[in-house]
Amino acid sequence: MATTSKHQLLILALAVALVAGLFLLPKVIVKPKEAKGTLAQDGARTANRDNGAAAPSVASVDAMGKPVGATAEQPHMTIPAAQRSEINGLLAKYKASNSADLTGRLRLAQELAAKYKAVEKFDSAGYYYEQVALARPGEQAWKRAADEYFEAYSFAATEERQKLLGAKCQELYGKVLKNNPDNLDAKTNLGMAYMASSNPVQGITLLREVLAADPRNEKALYNLGFLAIQSSQFDRAVERFQELIKVNAENVNGQFYLGVALAQTGAKEEARKAFQKAKSLSTDPALAASVDEQLQKLN
Repeated sequence: MATTSKHQLLILALAVALVAGLFLLPKVIVKPKEAKGTLAQDGARTANRDNGAAAPSVASVDAMGKPVGATAEQPHMTIPAAQRSEINGLLAKYKASNSADLTGRLRLAQELAAKYKAVEKFDSAGYYYEQVALARPGEQAWKRAADEYFEAYSFAATEERQKLLGAKCQELYGKVLKNNPDNLDAKTNLGMAYMASSNPVQGITLLREVLAADPRNEKALYNLGFLAIQSSQFDRAVERFQELIKVNAENVNGQFYLGVALAQTGAKEEARKAFQKAKSLSTDPALAASVDEQLQKLN
């Protein structure tokens, strides 16, 4: 599974927490409908801002897409002035547009989505791609919107955000799979979105269905391995990550997490080899530092 440097940094940070015995997914499962907020209420509010530790964070946009500024938690992580000005210009045009010029309005929505994605405001990107999908539905249109919400879900820092964004992912990936039940990438992400819901078992079922259809699916193998670590099933995690690196020995995160799982089973020498392999596959200094830290713990 290919990952961006940003994802890798988050994964490495989370791995340290895992080794210390912390759990990444919510310990208390709450039904999405019981959450205190929603992503949209009677058209009065749209996407909430990403508020993850590894992604920039600003507050919400209103019903017409007008940005409301940075969060109190991370006030410094705002969109740069030049890009904010560009987005504001597009937002003004979008607000002034109407359904009489649907093509023009959808073009503006696509531009806004692309701009928000470029500055890592993934739920806003998802919102505007969703507007396009609502007007011109189809498998790819729904998946484009769902994928951006999934990015936001991946970086959610609180249970409430996980539940809200996870529910949105479930809704949109459901539309993708209604169009094409064989879209394995959508099914894999949907499975992960269920992990913050009242029915995480359904998520595991979906991931296993993906592997049944494609036993070499790197993304499903990785996620099942990661979930096994999260639930302290380290022997099972070792099996999953060993399967993964048989498919792709150069999967950096697969090698790293194989090391994490092996270390937890007491197989220190094998863990050391996996960590060293991960380090050899990347020039990322953050990964190198994290590997060195884990190697020290094995001594």
